[in-house]
Amino acid sequence: MEIVKSVNNVSIRLTDERWIHIVENHDDLAGYYDEILNVVENPEYVIKGYQDALIALKQKEAGKFLAVIYKETNENDGFIITAYFTSKIKIEREVILWQQWK
Repeated sequence: MEIVKSVNNVSIRLTDERWIHIVENHDDLAGYYDEILNVVENPEYVIKGYQDALIALKQKEAGKFLAVIYKETNENDGFIITAYFTSKIKIEREVILWQQWK
């Protein structure tokens, strides 16, 4: 299990169980363990997800993001739910909660 800090300074866990879930459902992410943690710690955007989830995004190429979905359960703890590559997110249509300064 690894722990990183979110942009809200909350400790976010990536458990072995969640990592197995990610690679079983998204085998293209098998070599991206460290990158998934990095996206939570240093995202380009954090947008609103479903049911209080947050989505950390880092653009990998034009229009394609690595999305990491996580929850902050309180001000000290949270966990990664899943991660995937997507080209379906349109930033201008999302509720942006945090944005990296360019």
